[in-house]
Amino acid sequence: MQQQLCLGSPAISFVDDQDEEPPGTWVSVPGEIHTSILKIFQRISRSKNISDGESRPIGRTSPQTRAFRRVFFPEISNNEWNDWHWQIRNRIHTHVRLNRILRLSGEERQALAGTGRKMPLGITPYYVSLLSPFDSNHPLRRTVVPTVHEFFKMPCEADDPLGEESMSPVPGLVHRYPDRVLLLVTDFCSTYCRYCTRSRMVGHNAIFPSKSRIEKAVEYIRQTPQVRDVILSGGDPLTLSEDRLEWILKELRQIRHLEIIRIGTKMPAVLPQRITPKLTKMLRKYHPLWMSLHFVHPEECTPEAYRACGMLADAGIPLGAQTVLLKGINDSVPIMKDLVQHLLRMRVRPYYLYQCDPISGSGHFRTSVKTGMEIIKGLRGFTSGYAVPTYVIDAPGGGGKVPVMPGYVVGQQRDELILKNYEDKVYRYPEPQLQN
Repeated sequence: MQQQLCLGSPAISFVDDQDEEPPGTWVSVPGEIHTSILKIFQRISRSKNISDGESRPIGRTSPQTRAFRRVFFPEISNNEWNDWHWQIRNRIHTHVRLNRILRLSGEERQALAGTGRKMPLGITPYYVSLLSPFDSNHPLRRTVVPTVHEFFKMPCEADDPLGEESMSPVPGLVHRYPDRVLLLVTDFCSTYCRYCTRSRMVGHNAIFPSKSRIEKAVEYIRQTPQVRDVILSGGDPLTLSEDRLEWILKELRQIRHLEIIRIGTKMPAVLPQRITPKLTKMLRKYHPLWMSLHFVHPEECTPEAYRACGMLADAGIPLGAQTVLLKGINDSVPIMKDLVQHLLRMRVRPYYLYQCDPISGSGHFRTSVKTGMEIIKGLRGFTSGYAVPTYVIDAPGGGGKVPVMPGYVVGQQRDELILKNYEDKVYRYPEPQLQN
């Protein structure tokens, strides 16, 4: 059946199936945003930062994050703030806490007060420090703060548009491609992205990191010799403790036909404190190990993110970035160019630019496919080739990733191929008709 594309303008241990997502706890914060506080952030937002095109980040943290800490966490030490366990324990996950930090818009208030949101609220203090407290259209804020638009489902949208559940031979394992499987180790994230492809399960206690379930998935891989590549995802695998994550990696490495292990994570963007010497020391024991990172906007490329990616790269882990194209957030050539050039400086290869999947309630995030092709065209030739990702649509119904490219081959005349370059100039390439 032909599928129609839908386009729109604390460390976790293995748990029993009855356990819930780790609770959050908070330190005391001011009850409201005062005018003086807003002035701090307004001054900071006007100051120069690394997303303005500097070649490298200056200092150990951004001025905005330092200002945020002075206002909302004045008694928290550097050691506590930089402890990823503390960040997860103190993540913002209630309407009341968020309202004390951000001046919420009407659409945000309605969504937070309502029931039936597709995902819970959850944002690390570090990532909240990157958000504008007064502008509800701030790009990073739109990706993590719910709005009423999540409740609007278009006819072409679905909870599982990629058909993952129909391709799951054992719970938490997706086998779509012949030689690759996706192992969902947990449904917990330190920060929940509102456009998440797996919003039907993430944060809903749908996938527990139980040892028995993961053992069944590992046994399936062991009994399926054509599988040479495993992607660990979820949720975020790096929310697991080093011991639990290493147990999974060790079990997989004992499978002789398994060649590559990949980990998909957004930690360097939303919780870079998770990337520690202890973690990288453990990970480097299981090469060849690759990592897919999730960055969507240059404002995520902070000094902390630079440092986290540098530690992973120094551990010999090849890094690739998977970016979702999002309306009003990164759907322009200047923003995307700034992002991919930051990524290269962070030693992260821009890998995929994803068309936003038609998940339920995602219409306000999706752009046209034409917009994506225009962005690729605006990058090709105007920045390093390494900086140009492959633009793909994950075909609804489980068709897999389909690359979408601007038209550079425009025709053929006799024994010549007619080409158009990045400047729209026409060139001819000799291609005689050869006899087979």
